Amino acid sequence: MVLPIVVYGDPVLRKVAIDIEKNYPGLTQLIKDMFETMYEASGVGLAAPQIGKPIRLFIVDTQPFVDNDDDDEDDEFTPEERKELEAFKKVFINARIINEDGEEWKFKEGCLSIPKIREDVERKPNIKIEYLDEHFVKHTESYTGLIARVIQHEYDHIEGVLFTDKVSPFKRKMISGKLSDISKGKISADYKIKVFKPKK
Repeated sequence: MVLPIVVYGDPVLRKVAIDIEKNYPGLTQLIKDMFETMYEASGVGLAAPQIGKPIRLFIVDTQPFVDNDDDDEDDEFTPEERKELEAFKKVFINARIINEDGEEWKFKEGCLSIPKIREDVERKPNIKIEYLDEHFVKHTESYTGLIARVIQHEYDHIEGVLFTDKVSPFKRKMISGKLSDISKGKISADYKIKVFKPKK
């Protein structure tokens, strides 16, 4: 089932998410729905807070980076990178990034919870992460480059952080009006969204 994606301004996006147990109600269906929702919105990652659940769960599938690779940018990915991006699809539960290193690099990021805004964000290229998969098997793995960046972006969501928090103060000021419009529902998207309405 395709779920609505909550947008900027919803307090759930600012909560530090909580760990879950193996018996979390409806977890298998939730993960399935999250993948369906992410694909419907043409995303490469989706975190549970983005569908209104403040739990430490996010999913990643980097295949679209390869699918959307422009013909005139054939050299954007090496054959090894292309193969890795095509195959990378994972569920991360109760994740903790235990190390980030390397020289920060810029990349234009967007977010399904912040429609139609893309800005340069600097992140370290290498990460080491500890997490449980959908079968609650524990993994400790290292990632680099674009895959590391997608994981960092989704990990930020379960920490209550948005990519717009990481742009320069000048850029933040430039997009403040657009962010305000999103929070008020003055936005359209090509997928189902949910705008926060405070209780009166």
